[in-house]
Amino acid sequence: MTPAAAQDFLSLDTMNLSNYAYIQNYIGGDFCEPRSKTYLDNINPATAEKFGQIPNSNQDDVNDAVAAAKKAFPAWSVSKPEERFRILNRIADLIDEHLEELALAESTDNGKPLWLSKRVDIPRASSNFRFYATAILHFSTESHVMEDKAINYTMRQPLGIVGCISPWNLPLYLFTWKIAPALAAGNCVIAKPSEVTPLSSFLLSKICKEAGLPAGVLNILHGDGPQCGSAIVAHPEVKAISFTGSTRAGAQIASIAAPQFKKLSLELGGKNPNIIFADCDWEKMLRTTVQSSFSNQGQICLCGSRILIERSIYEKFKAAFIEKVQQLKVGDPMEESSKQGAVVSNLHYEKILNCIRIAEEEGGKILIGGKAVHPEGRCANGYFIEPTVIEGLGPQCKTNREEIFGPVVTLQPFDTEAHALELANSTDYGLAATVWTQDISKANRMAVQLQAGIVWINCWLLRDLRTPFGGVKNSGVGREGGWDALRFFTEAKNVCIEI
Repeated sequence: MTPAAAQDFLSLDTMNLSNYAYIQNYIGGDFCEPRSKTYLDNINPATAEKFGQIPNSNQDDVNDAVAAAKKAFPAWSVSKPEERFRILNRIADLIDEHLEELALAESTDNGKPLWLSKRVDIPRASSNFRFYATAILHFSTESHVMEDKAINYTMRQPLGIVGCISPWNLPLYLFTWKIAPALAAGNCVIAKPSEVTPLSSFLLSKICKEAGLPAGVLNILHGDGPQCGSAIVAHPEVKAISFTGSTRAGAQIASIAAPQFKKLSLELGGKNPNIIFADCDWEKMLRTTVQSSFSNQGQICLCGSRILIERSIYEKFKAAFIEKVQQLKVGDPMEESSKQGAVVSNLHYEKILNCIRIAEEEGGKILIGGKAVHPEGRCANGYFIEPTVIEGLGPQCKTNREEIFGPVVTLQPFDTEAHALELANSTDYGLAATVWTQDISKANRMAVQLQAGIVWINCWLLRDLRTPFGGVKNSGVGREGGWDALRFFTEAKNVCIEI
């Protein structure tokens, strides 16, 4: 396939993937091959078949992107907020216009059901751009009057060139969550999507070009972490790193960036508790708990992988929950009836199955699931795993302490609020928690004492983009969302004027 052909949007014929065969880097407003002329295979997780190749970018490509960003920064950094609003809003419009193509790319790349990409991932990507397009028009600073002496006011200025590195589980959703505020604040961006799910980011580069984003303001490089990602993090001209991914990778990034005093925003792993009290709204809790356990095959950092149930309703919950989970059809992501698609890669598939084996070795009882699934037809060789529910494991076991990031949850009973808190806070992670109770005082007590950056009361994944997002402990450093993101991507400067 020629580079020119790669500029056309993807065909909606899911059985003809020739349009996916070749993608390119986007540097300085142009599409280009990697300097090394080497590529990585792109695998469809639903079929286990190679359907394309992506650039295997390295330090040379990062240098090219930084040079393009340096050239673009002087003009972009002083552009009027209204101009940035116009361009970012146009990007959002184009994402909406190409929802079908982008959703197909996302599901083909990631393995998630197509209906989920259409309903959640792509609409959220356009919302990210639209939110920050508007937010930059209202971003303001403070002034402080020293009576009869001086007036102080704060300026917030873009950092310069920033690096944004996003994961494979919500590819365009989280890619745009980083890029949009960085661009709105006046920075130029070197962005790297996951090499496992590059397609929607490649299409975004074409959308940005069509929307009139100036050359070099956004540069999208494809490649792996050790070569491409590390080169972005280590480059001395890159002033800040926003990263979402594993705690292990976050620690490695911090070890490179911290000695250079770069700003860091790290959104890392989670092992989130879902705490269910006997006085909950039963039907809403049950319906939402299935979603919070298995949405996106459990591959969301916010999924409630540890379900803690008040002992008086433990057996009732277990029976009802298993009945609901049995109804989740695992199958071809392109079929509307499939509620669970494939996990993202063979490597991750093997990891999840190994985690299930470890849970059994630790004494866990598999109540449902625990096995690979081989759908009929084109997906017979894909990476599918049954939704899995395990009981009989305590808080100190590996299964309840380490992130699995798949369709696997554990059940644990508790007796009191204090016991629930002890179980909930027993891991090194602290990203999110969910509490189900009709007692507002109890809900407030739990929210105060839970070691988590986000606490949902009687809901899950209800997100207001104005609110701070991030975790505590090994779940990360810093906050994204709302003004927090715009503050991260700017530097505060105090100006004092004597009266």
